Amino acid sequence: MLKDFKAFVMKGNVLDLAVAVIIGAAFGAIVVSFVNDIVMPPIGLLLGGVDFKELFVSLNGQSYATLAAAKTAAAPVIAYGLFLNTVVNFLIIAFVIFMIVRAASTMQKPAPAAAPTTKDCRFCFQPIPIPATRCPNCTSQLAAVAGQSN
Repeated sequence: MLKDFKAFVMKGNVLDLAVAVIIGAAFGAIVVSFVNDIVMPPIGLLLGGVDFKELFVSLNGQSYATLAAAKTAAAPVIAYGLFLNTVVNFLIIAFVIFMIVRAASTMQKPAPAAAPTTKDCRFCFQPIPIPATRCPNCTSQLAAVAGQSN
């Protein structure tokens, strides 16, 4: 059983998947930092100095200065600013994945067309194997007839 497990883990697909997950997590952290530290501050500045991380609605009717203060007080809140940041993160990651898949699909060569394995009988027009010398459907002889070819 240990031998089978080792063979499974050492397969290329499993290792490729593990590497992809690790790189994906690192990429996700980069995107989160990009959105929180580079994209959202200028947007917040354009909208009048809004810090999206601090946008929330307290559900218990009390007012809190910051989201951290509301969470410290264990107040129920809807943190829609954090949700907006998460949506922007998702959109950036989805766009990058779309571009990677699009680039990969354009680099793939189309599969070569398979050589035909059948031909049509010139008498009954039924498909027959190319090397056939007699049609199995109409029993016609398929040898070249006076200068004609199959």
